[in-house]
Amino acid sequence: MRQPLQPGPPLYPAPPPTPVLRAEAVSVVREGNPLLSDIALTVRPGEHWALLGANGAGKTTLLGLLGAQAHPTRGRVEVLGRRLGRVDLRELRTAIGHVTPRHPLRSALAVRDVVLTGAVGSVERPPRWTPTPEQEARADRLIATLGLAGRHTARWPTLSQGERGRALIARALMPAPRLLLLDEPATGLDLPGREQLLDALDLLGAEHPDLATVLVTHHLEELPSGTTHVLLLREGRALARGPVGEVLTGELLGACFGLPLAVERHGGRYAVRTARPVRATPRPSTSPAPRRDTPPPRPGSG
Repeated sequence: MRQPLQPGPPLYPAPPPTPVLRAEAVSVVREGNPLLSDIALTVRPGEHWALLGANGAGKTTLLGLLGAQAHPTRGRVEVLGRRLGRVDLRELRTAIGHVTPRHPLRSALAVRDVVLTGAVGSVERPPRWTPTPEQEARADRLIATLGLAGRHTARWPTLSQGERGRALIARALMPAPRLLLLDEPATGLDLPGREQLLDALDLLGAEHPDLATVLVTHHLEELPSGTTHVLLLREGRALARGPVGEVLTGELLGACFGLPLAVERHGGRYAVRTARPVRATPRPSTSPAPRRDTPPPRPGSG
């Protein structure tokens, strides 16, 4: 009796998903000063990138291009399949979640209402606007995911900086964007606030597997454990890019920041320290202490 045929590997593998972001040979010059030079970057759905580099390396400038905030001087940038220069930037921004601790939001609204305003792109709740049951349910899910379920009725002025940051992330996700940009989201947070934020970002990635994120920081300790890829920037140029385990090495980070560095990883989280040369420790003498065969003379004797 003939055995049934077993399915073999596909003859034609499925193509990789369409990139959420693509930058090719991108340069930015402002007032004669080169801020970015010949940058290339491709971000696909479900990838979580970190842009790392010292102050002035060009991280925020690059994030502004990826968030459709500005055009490159040279090169090509595509965001969500649409090329900058051929699309209305204001319209494109509505499809991107962009979070910065310098957000100008000043509000007396409660957390739930602040998050709901993300559905209409307004910093205040429109007077005659009523959210749909689906929008209210989404807001509640996001608030819970970001660890704010117990604070959903708290007024904005009463929130800590960490709580405000997580509320802004929930707000940015209300329109269900495919791309979330995070500009130094842990700035100014104490240790508990930072850890709550990073835990929330990891949970967010698990619950939204197609969401792509790009996070800017210059501290390895601020990288979520779900980070998949890294781009290292130095003086406006890409020093290295690729999977996190291949890029976050002491050698590459040392070249990026101009210091001899050692990298450690524990439970998916990274830490870095200066790699100081090991100094030889003098070996203790193994010879016995000298013996006195006779007691020393007394003062005034002899």
